[in-house]
Amino acid sequence: MHNIFRFIAKILVWFVIITVGIVVFYKWVPVPITPLMVIRYFEKDSPKLLNHDWEPIENISKNLQLAVICSEDQSFLKHTGFDLNAIEKAYENNKKGKRVKGGSTISQQTAKNVFLWPQRSWFRKGLEVYFTFLIETIWDKERIMEVYLNSIEMGNGIYGAESAAQYWFKKPASKLSKLEASAIAAILPNPRKYKANPVTNYIASRKSWIMTQMNFYGTLNYKTEDE
Repeated sequence: MHNIFRFIAKILVWFVIITVGIVVFYKWVPVPITPLMVIRYFEKDSPKLLNHDWEPIENISKNLQLAVICSEDQSFLKHTGFDLNAIEKAYENNKKGKRVKGGSTISQQTAKNVFLWPQRSWFRKGLEVYFTFLIETIWDKERIMEVYLNSIEMGNGIYGAESAAQYWFKKPASKLSKLEASAIAAILPNPRKYKANPVTNYIASRKSWIMTQMNFYGTLNYKTEDE
C-alpha cells in the first residue's frame, strides 16, 4: 500500500511539473494547435481544413477584444479566473430546467480550449479549474486575451481572430470595426451554426446588444485594471 501511495505521489508531482512547465512555455510562445482543433478535424462533418493564423494582440483590433469581453465575460479584468455571480446564476438557471447555460469566464474558456477537450464531466471540469488557476497565476490578463483570441473557434474550421476576420470580412483582424467585431463575438456561443456575415435576425439582435454593452463599457485598458 505504501508503494502505491508513493507511485501516485510521483505521478502527481510530475503532472504538476509538466503542466506548470507548459503554461510557462505558452506565456511566451504562440499556441500552434489545440485539442479542439484536432478533434474537430476528425469529426464526420468537418470541412477538413484548419484555418489558424496566430497574431500578437497588438495586431488584433481593440474592438474585437472589447466585443468578446462584453459578450462573454464583462468581469474579465476584475476576477481571478472565476465569476462566482455568473456561476451561481447559471446553477440556478439549470436547476430550474431551463436551457443549459455555463458560467465560464474567458480565462476558463482559454484553459479548456488550449489544454483540454470539449466534454462535460466533473473530471474535465476539475482540470479546467486547475489550468485556469495556473494561467491566472502565470500569465497576465492581456496574455490570456491574446491566447483566447488566437485559439477559439470562430467558424467551421476557423480558429482565431485573424482567420475569422479574413474569412468573414476579407480583412486583417487589426482592421475590424466595432460592427464587424460585435458580429464575430455574437456567433461565439455556436460558431459552427451561426454566421457573422451575413447575419440572421438573431445574430443581428445579439450584435446590437453587444455594441450597446461596448458603448457602456468604455475604454479597454489592461494595465490600469491589473494595477
